[in-house]
Amino acid sequence: MLRTVNRILTGLAGAVLLALGAAVLVGALDLQRRWHLTLPSAWPFDGPDDVLLADADRRGLRGSTWWWAAVIAALALLVLGALWWLLAQVRRRRLRELVVDCGDGEVAVVRGRALESVLAAEAGALDGVDHALVALRGRRTAPEAHVRLTLAPRGAPAAALGRLCAEVLRQGRTSAGLDRLPAEVRLRAVRHGAERVG
Repeated sequence: MLRTVNRILTGLAGAVLLALGAAVLVGALDLQRRWHLTLPSAWPFDGPDDVLLADADRRGLRGSTWWWAAVIAALALLVLGALWWLLAQVRRRRLRELVVDCGDGEVAVVRGRALESVLAAEAGALDGVDHALVALRGRRTAPEAHVRLTLAPRGAPAAALGRLCAEVLRQGRTSAGLDRLPAEVRLRAVRHGAERVG
């Protein structure tokens, strides 16, 4: 979800900056007259000496009460959106530690990196897997595993995924005393050169 929001925000920011840059360049370089372009009547820059808001427009907006309310509301929304995005980025980090129920009313704390490295080593040792990376996210009592498997040239995705779920993730869930360990698995194939046949 957060990755999609990041891509959408980056795309929107890029489109807005590209449009603003094109408008400024067309006006500043006087491309409308040089290239005989027909631009919309609402185009903000008509030539190199034009400004975005003329003196009369600025004076008219200064006297309007709605103008300041709109500017303050837009800036407040921008700041709140930026804070939300920043907090979402920070909250998305890896899980530092994991709470394990010992069964006798006591709990133990396990380092998240330790469990990640064990899961990655076991996943990397599966048949058909060339390399594995594991990241734990979520809450201390309800972690989520994010697994990236790089398949060997002749690795079968279905077999690797089945063994990862049946062996590695189930053993990790059992050893950490978790009821469930949801996982997001991303598969990719290792790059290799073409083989000659015959």
